Amino acid sequence: MSRTVIIGSRDSQLALVQTHWVRGELQRAHPDIQFAIVEMKTQGDKILDVALAKIGDKGLFTKELESAMLEKRTDLAVHSLKDLPTTLPPGLILGAITEREDPSDAVVVRQGLAAAGLGDLPEGAVVGTSSLRRLAQLKHRYGERLRFQDIRGNLNTRLRKLDEGHYDAIVLAVAGLRRLGWSERITEVLAPEISLHAVGQGALGIECREADEAILDLLTILNHTPTARRCRAERAMLRTLEGGCQVPIGVHTELHDDGGLTLQGIVASLDGKTLARACRTGPGDEPEALGQAVAEDLKAAGAQGILDEIFILVRSLEVVTPGAAPAS
Repeated sequence: MSRTVIIGSRDSQLALVQTHWVRGELQRAHPDIQFAIVEMKTQGDKILDVALAKIGDKGLFTKELESAMLEKRTDLAVHSLKDLPTTLPPGLILGAITEREDPSDAVVVRQGLAAAGLGDLPEGAVVGTSSLRRLAQLKHRYGERLRFQDIRGNLNTRLRKLDEGHYDAIVLAVAGLRRLGWSERITEVLAPEISLHAVGQGALGIECREADEAILDLLTILNHTPTARRCRAERAMLRTLEGGCQVPIGVHTELHDDGGLTLQGIVASLDGKTLARACRTGPGDEPEALGQAVAEDLKAAGAQGILDEIFILVRSLEVVTPGAAPAS
């Protein structure tokens, strides 16, 4: 392959750090090929003063990147896998899943506030999060003591708002903080008993055209089989539940020495009062089947009713599009 390979990326600091890492790995493995990066803004990057759930779109951070690939302006795109919908546009495929960073959620407490985590915050403390999944689970555990508010923007913006005193603590992904070199800001890593993480959290998904065999061959060096098995099970569960990244669905997966794979799943009501849980262990080389089975267990445990109520609420919200006046 003599031509330059074009990589699409969001233009946020975290996205570019991740994309430059991918380019470096590809360049080292294929020194005879040139790899260039094209930066783009997605719909989710353009609307920063409206809660994510109110925008009402599963492809908030991916559509522009996918259009560029389908129009052959780029050859592949680097995504935080948690942002990539489980059903891709016709003609596109998930070409590789990279080795996963810690997928847990992290609490960052405002500097100067003496608290080792959410449990130590004073009553009435304000916690910022943009994730309905985190919000629902944290309301279930801390809803009687803490107040929760929406927070938008990239990691730099969220940390600045925290330091300025708008919040007493914020909840972010461990992976993003570590990739940007801000591990020292992490006050508490939330255990699965408190907050199951998002589907695909901590891993990168490399998307490309399904028929582009040359690009798919290049991407094989990026694929990490243990991570791919865990994430494929999680994505199959989410797909079967017909949920998106803005629905309170959490997961936790573990690979065992004997090749088995355990998947925990949770679906939570927005107020955190109703939870449906399920857990199964199955063969690690059949992750989609395991994910589908856990999804069916969740439905039997009441998840469908919770999701139906959420979908009705989301459909009733005003959908905001770029260029439109944000809802008040």
